[in-house]
Amino acid sequence: MPVVTIKPSGKTIDVASGTTLLEAVMNAGEVIAHKCEGKAECGSCHISMLEGRKSVSRIAAAENSQLDRLIGIGSKSRLACQTKVGDEDVTIELVVG
Repeated sequence: MPVVTIKPSGKTIDVASGTTLLEAVMNAGEVIAHKCEGKAECGSCHISMLEGRKSVSRIAAAENSQLDRLIGIGSKSRLACQTKVGDEDVTIELVVG
């Protein structure tokens, strides 16, 4: 079972493959904004992928469109609601702002 590590707190949680990072973060007891309830419509669950980027789901059109509208986006940016964990461990950083 893959492990998701959440920075800056350092919390870790075992998750099943196919779990969204939004679900993983919330199940770990971390606070993360998600105004649109996981529909890739608001961009509030923006996170940064620190490790394991190649093992998560690919960016779909809706996520890519939303990321294009946000300020402060980089090559490691993803929406937690749209990013599904694969078979490998990942480390993410919660983006404040």
